[in-house]
Amino acid sequence: MSADSAPINLTNHFLIAMPGLEDASFARSVVYLCEHSERGALGLIINKPTDISLKKLFDKVDLSLGRADLTDQPVYQGGPVQTERGFVLHDPITQGAGGTEEAEESIYASTMTIPGGLEMTTSKDVLEALAEGAGPRRVFVTLGYAAWGEGQLESELAENSWLTVGADRAVIFDTPVDQRYDRALALLGLQAWMLSPEAGHA
Repeated sequence: MSADSAPINLTNHFLIAMPGLEDASFARSVVYLCEHSERGALGLIINKPTDISLKKLFDKVDLSLGRADLTDQPVYQGGPVQTERGFVLHDPITQGAGGTEEAEESIYASTMTIPGGLEMTTSKDVLEALAEGAGPRRVFVTLGYAAWGEGQLESELAENSWLTVGADRAVIFDTPVDQRYDRALALLGLQAWMLSPEAGHA
């Protein structure tokens, strides 16, 4: 059995676009992978802000944002799939956090728990919690997501389209957006100038 036949699992990793990747959605992008299995992969681009603020998004869904710390935070372009739909990446809500919520596995109706990482919620109740001034401490909101079908991401990796590295939450929540690409590369000990636009094909 060859070692490379074992499936790779890049859940809770960053994909960092190589310079040769010129697709408009993904050029110079950093993608946080929420799920990766033999069936495919799903992730959110973390460094492409839209011109919509969270306050504007809440106004659009008839909620008032009860968290002053989030008012000016941009909504991000998470990827080219379902761009009308909101995705909220957030710190896990732990038992008893915030006092008022009774935490089950997840307190929100539709949440994906990302092994070793964060939670991603698509139901409106997480926005309602934020409207009440509660909800997860740190949130990252996108419209749309990125998806790869069975074997598609693996073939893009084989073509040197992406670098991969274990995700660091600080890059998502604490790093200015224009520094996220460089900060993700730094997790690999790399700088952008080291990457040749002509990806080497062995």
